[in-house]
Amino acid sequence: MNLRERVEEYLAMRRSLGYKLHGDGRMLLDFADRLDSTGQTTVTVAAALAWAIEPQGASPNHRHRRLSVVRCFARHLAAFDATCEIPPIDLLVARAHRPTPYLYSPDEVAALVHAAGTISAPLLAATTQAVISLLAASGLRVGEALGLDRGDVDLDAAVLRVTGKNDQTRMVPVHATTATMLAGYAARRDQLRPAAVSPAFLRRAGDLRQAAGAGWHRSTTGATPPQDP
Repeated sequence: MNLRERVEEYLAMRRSLGYKLHGDGRMLLDFADRLDSTGQTTVTVAAALAWAIEPQGASPNHRHRRLSVVRCFARHLAAFDATCEIPPIDLLVARAHRPTPYLYSPDEVAALVHAAGTISAPLLAATTQAVISLLAASGLRVGEALGLDRGDVDLDAAVLRVTGKNDQTRMVPVHATTATMLAGYAARRDQLRPAAVSPAFLRRAGDLRQAAGAGWHRSTTGATPPQDP
């Protein structure tokens, strides 16, 4: 069994336990392919370190993460392969750094909602306004809001069933005014797309995911306050 097969086996085991491992999985498969291509049959500290620091211009945190991914796999592999080397935990040190979140004022939230209403596509405009309003009122993550299905939204009880990290669900109560806003959005959504069969509560959510990653996430995690619309 080559290293790629070992990695695929490891990823299947971890994913069966509920871990997603999207980015980590891609990195591990790249690492395994690199070792397989050079005829190496197990993990060594030297090979792991060389692969971890390979990307030009990578930040210390990114290199640390690459080595950490290999380390987790090496711990697993060492149970089956006595020759496997586990990279020391202090081999590549990274600073813990979280940018200071930017807190939007009520006026800034209102300005964002107003600006979203100027989007030319009516359904996308309505959905963007609803997402911004829901995030401001509930504290949900962007992905959690966009992942809501119709069955997750109980407007009568003003409660959302939210699926978060590792597919864990929680019930999130919302204010009556938020429930009213969502009800108005749902009516507008069904008016614009009466034959829609999608289970998604927030229609056209796919169009918003790129904006969420590139814009809302950046501004809400710190770095850039909103510009005037």
